[in-house]
Amino acid sequence: MRPIGLAVVLAVSLTLAPLVVEAQPAAKVGRLGFLGPSFSEDDPRAENLRAFREALQNLGYVDGKTIAIEWRLADKYELYPALAADELVRLNVNVLVTPNTPGALAAKRATSTIPIVIIAVGDPVGSGIVSSLARPGGNVTGLSIFATDLYAKRLELLKEALPKTSRVALLFNPTNPVNVPLVKETQDAARKLKVQFHRWACETSMTSSVRLRR
Repeated sequence: MRPIGLAVVLAVSLTLAPLVVEAQPAAKVGRLGFLGPSFSEDDPRAENLRAFREALQNLGYVDGKTIAIEWRLADKYELYPALAADELVRLNVNVLVTPNTPGALAAKRATSTIPIVIIAVGDPVGSGIVSSLARPGGNVTGLSIFATDLYAKRLELLKEALPKTSRVALLFNPTNPVNVPLVKETQDAARKLKVQFHRWACETSMTSSVRLRR
Protein backbone atom coordinates (compact mmCIF):
# COMPACT_ATOMS: atom_id res chain seq x y z
CA MET A 1 0.00 0.00 0.00
CA ARG A 2 1.06 3.60 -0.52
CA PRO A 3 2.44 5.80 2.31
CA ILE A 4 -0.90 6.12 4.09
CA GLY A 5 -0.04 2.80 5.76
CA LEU A 6 -1.99 -0.45 5.96
CA ALA A 7 -1.85 -0.34 9.74
CA VAL A 8 -3.83 2.92 9.80
CA VAL A 9 -6.62 1.54 7.65
CA LEU A 10 -6.73 -1.64 9.71
CA ALA A 11 -6.94 0.36 12.93
CA VAL A 12 -9.85 2.32 11.50
CA SER A 13 -11.42 -0.89 10.26
CA LEU A 14 -11.28 -2.52 13.70
CA THR A 15 -12.98 0.50 15.22
CA LEU A 16 -15.76 0.62 12.64
CA ALA A 17 -16.19 -3.13 12.12
CA PRO A 18 -19.13 -3.62 14.52
CA LEU A 19 -21.10 -0.95 12.70
CA VAL A 20 -20.77 -2.72 9.35
CA VAL A 21 -21.09 -6.30 10.57
CA GLU A 22 -24.35 -5.55 12.36
CA ALA A 23 -25.64 -3.14 9.74
CA GLN A 24 -29.15 -3.51 8.43
CA PRO A 25 -30.71 -1.44 5.61
CA ALA A 26 -32.11 1.09 8.12
CA ALA A 27 -29.15 0.97 10.50
CA LYS A 28 -27.12 4.02 11.37
CA VAL A 29 -24.11 4.52 9.07
CA GLY A 30 -20.73 4.71 10.80
CA ARG A 31 -19.13 8.15 10.77
CA LEU A 32 -15.39 8.80 10.38
CA GLY A 33 -13.89 12.20 11.09
CA PHE A 34 -10.71 13.25 9.26
CA LEU A 35 -8.75 16.24 10.60
CA GLY A 36 -5.79 17.40 8.52
CA PRO A 37 -4.24 19.95 6.14
CA SER A 38 -5.98 21.17 3.01
CA PHE A 39 -4.18 20.99 -0.32
CA SER A 40 -4.85 20.90 -4.04
CA GLU A 41 -5.40 17.75 -6.08
CA ASP A 42 -1.92 18.01 -7.63
CA ASP A 43 -0.24 18.08 -4.20
CA PRO A 44 1.70 14.83 -3.57
CA ARG A 45 -0.18 14.38 -0.28
CA ALA A 46 -3.47 14.11 -2.17
CA GLU A 47 -2.29 10.67 -3.27
CA ASN A 48 -2.33 9.58 0.36
CA LEU A 49 -5.98 10.52 0.75
CA ARG A 50 -6.89 8.69 -2.45
CA ALA A 51 -5.07 5.61 -1.15
CA PHE A 52 -6.91 5.95 2.15
CA ARG A 53 -10.28 6.03 0.39
CA GLU A 54 -9.38 3.07 -1.83
CA ALA A 55 -8.21 0.98 1.11
CA LEU A 56 -11.42 1.68 3.01
CA GLN A 57 -13.47 0.70 -0.04
CA ASN A 58 -11.51 -2.54 -0.37
CA LEU A 59 -12.57 -3.35 3.20
CA GLY A 60 -16.21 -2.56 2.47
CA TYR A 61 -16.37 1.04 3.71
CA VAL A 62 -17.86 3.16 0.91
CA ASP A 63 -18.24 6.86 1.64
CA GLY A 64 -21.91 7.83 1.50
CA LYS A 65 -23.13 4.21 1.66
CA THR A 66 -21.60 2.12 4.44
CA ILE A 67 -19.72 4.99 6.05
CA ALA A 68 -19.88 8.78 6.17
CA ILE A 69 -16.55 10.63 6.14
CA GLU A 70 -16.52 14.08 7.70
CA TRP A 71 -13.56 16.00 6.21
CA ARG A 72 -12.25 18.92 8.27
CA LEU A 73 -9.23 20.40 6.48
CA ALA A 74 -7.33 23.61 7.24
CA ASP A 75 -4.06 25.24 6.22
CA LYS A 76 -3.40 26.69 9.68
CA TYR A 77 -2.81 24.47 12.70
CA GLU A 78 -4.42 26.96 15.08
CA LEU A 79 -7.78 26.10 13.48
CA TYR A 80 -7.49 22.42 14.44
CA PRO A 81 -8.77 22.65 18.06
CA ALA A 82 -12.06 24.20 16.97
CA LEU A 83 -12.48 21.77 14.08
CA ALA A 84 -11.85 18.84 16.42
CA ALA A 85 -13.95 19.93 19.40
CA ASP A 86 -16.69 22.10 17.92
CA GLU A 87 -17.31 20.05 14.80
CA LEU A 88 -16.02 16.45 14.74
CA VAL A 89 -16.57 15.63 18.42
CA ARG A 90 -19.90 17.44 18.41
CA LEU A 91 -20.92 15.28 15.43
CA ASN A 92 -20.07 12.27 17.61
CA VAL A 93 -17.95 10.54 14.96
CA ASN A 94 -17.12 6.89 15.63
CA VAL A 95 -13.40 7.34 14.95
CA LEU A 96 -11.20 10.38 14.38
CA VAL A 97 -8.24 10.12 11.95
CA THR A 98 -5.45 12.68 11.73
CA PRO A 99 -2.10 12.65 9.88
CA ASN A 100 0.04 14.97 12.00
CA THR A 101 1.06 16.07 15.50
CA PRO A 102 -1.10 19.25 15.73
CA GLY A 103 -4.14 17.24 14.65
CA ALA A 104 -3.41 14.49 17.16
CA LEU A 105 -2.98 17.00 20.01
CA ALA A 106 -6.19 18.82 19.07
CA ALA A 107 -8.11 15.56 18.84
CA LYS A 108 -6.79 14.25 22.15
CA ARG A 109 -7.71 17.48 23.94
CA ALA A 110 -11.18 17.38 22.38
CA THR A 111 -12.10 13.83 23.42
CA SER A 112 -10.99 11.03 25.72
CA THR A 113 -13.60 8.55 24.50
CA ILE A 114 -13.69 8.66 20.69
CA PRO A 115 -10.91 6.45 19.21
CA ILE A 116 -8.17 8.50 17.52
CA VAL A 117 -6.00 6.99 14.77
CA ILE A 118 -2.78 8.84 13.95
CA ILE A 119 -1.03 8.43 10.59
CA ALA A 120 2.45 9.96 10.62
CA VAL A 121 3.11 11.64 13.95
CA GLY A 122 6.80 12.39 14.43
CA ASP A 123 7.21 11.96 18.20
CA PRO A 124 3.96 10.83 19.86
CA VAL A 125 5.63 10.14 23.21
CA GLY A 126 7.62 13.38 23.39
CA SER A 127 4.57 15.35 22.25
CA GLY A 128 2.46 13.84 25.04
CA ILE A 129 0.04 12.11 22.66
CA VAL A 130 0.69 8.63 24.08
CA SER A 131 2.35 7.28 27.22
CA SER A 132 4.72 4.98 25.34
CA LEU A 133 5.01 3.25 21.96
CA ALA A 134 4.65 -0.20 23.53
CA ARG A 135 1.67 0.79 25.70
CA PRO A 136 0.11 3.97 24.29
CA GLY A 137 -2.88 3.84 26.63
CA GLY A 138 -5.89 6.12 26.33
CA ASN A 139 -7.83 6.40 23.08
CA VAL A 140 -4.97 6.95 20.59
CA THR A 141 -3.38 4.39 18.27
CA GLY A 142 -1.73 4.39 14.83
CA LEU A 143 1.69 5.03 13.30
CA SER A 144 4.79 7.07 14.16
CA ILE A 145 7.49 8.02 11.65
CA PHE A 146 10.18 8.45 14.36
CA ALA A 147 11.06 11.78 12.74
CA THR A 148 13.16 13.02 15.67
CA ASP A 149 15.68 10.20 15.29
CA LEU A 150 15.56 10.19 11.52
CA TYR A 151 16.52 13.80 10.89
CA ALA A 152 19.97 13.48 12.45
CA LYS A 153 20.51 10.17 10.65
CA ARG A 154 19.45 11.64 7.33
CA LEU A 155 21.96 14.42 7.70
CA GLU A 156 24.69 11.89 8.49
CA LEU A 157 23.82 9.91 5.36
CA LEU A 158 23.70 13.03 3.20
CA LYS A 159 27.10 14.12 4.47
CA GLU A 160 28.45 10.64 3.77
CA ALA A 161 27.03 10.71 0.24
CA LEU A 162 28.20 14.29 -0.41
CA PRO A 163 31.34 14.79 1.72
CA LYS A 164 31.96 18.28 0.36
CA THR A 165 28.63 19.59 1.66
CA SER A 166 29.35 22.57 3.91
CA ARG A 167 25.95 24.19 4.42
CA VAL A 168 22.52 22.79 5.25
CA ALA A 169 19.19 24.65 5.21
CA LEU A 170 16.12 23.47 7.11
CA LEU A 171 12.67 24.76 6.22
CA PHE A 172 10.21 24.14 9.08
CA ASN A 173 6.84 25.16 10.48
CA PRO A 174 7.29 26.58 14.01
CA THR A 175 3.59 26.11 14.83
CA ASN A 176 3.98 22.32 14.69
CA PRO A 177 5.30 21.21 18.13
CA VAL A 178 7.15 18.20 16.72
CA ASN A 179 9.42 20.52 14.74
CA VAL A 180 11.07 21.92 17.87
CA PRO A 181 13.03 18.71 18.62
CA LEU A 182 13.54 18.13 14.88
CA VAL A 183 15.35 21.45 14.51
CA LYS A 184 17.47 20.77 17.60
CA GLU A 185 18.41 17.26 16.44
CA THR A 186 19.38 18.55 12.99
CA GLN A 187 21.35 21.44 14.47
CA ASP A 188 23.23 19.12 16.86
CA ALA A 189 24.01 16.72 14.00
CA ALA A 190 25.24 19.59 11.81
CA ARG A 191 27.54 20.76 14.60
CA LYS A 192 29.05 17.29 15.00
CA LEU A 193 29.53 16.97 11.25
CA LYS A 194 31.05 20.49 11.06
CA VAL A 195 28.35 21.63 8.64
CA GLN A 196 27.01 25.18 8.70
CA PHE A 197 23.34 25.10 9.71
CA HIS A 198 20.61 27.55 8.61
CA ARG A 199 16.92 27.42 9.44
CA TRP A 200 13.91 29.21 7.98
CA ALA A 201 10.47 29.31 9.56
CA CYS A 202 7.54 28.82 7.21
CA GLU A 203 4.04 28.72 8.68
CA THR A 204 2.38 26.22 6.37
CA SER A 205 0.94 22.77 6.98
CA MET A 206 3.63 21.16 4.83
CA THR A 207 6.10 18.74 6.37
CA SER A 208 9.56 20.06 7.17
CA SER A 209 12.20 19.36 4.54
CA VAL A 210 15.98 19.45 4.30
CA ARG A 211 17.85 21.10 1.43
CA LEU A 212 21.56 20.96 0.79
CA ARG A 213 23.95 23.45 -0.66
CA ARG A 214 27.45 22.54 -1.67
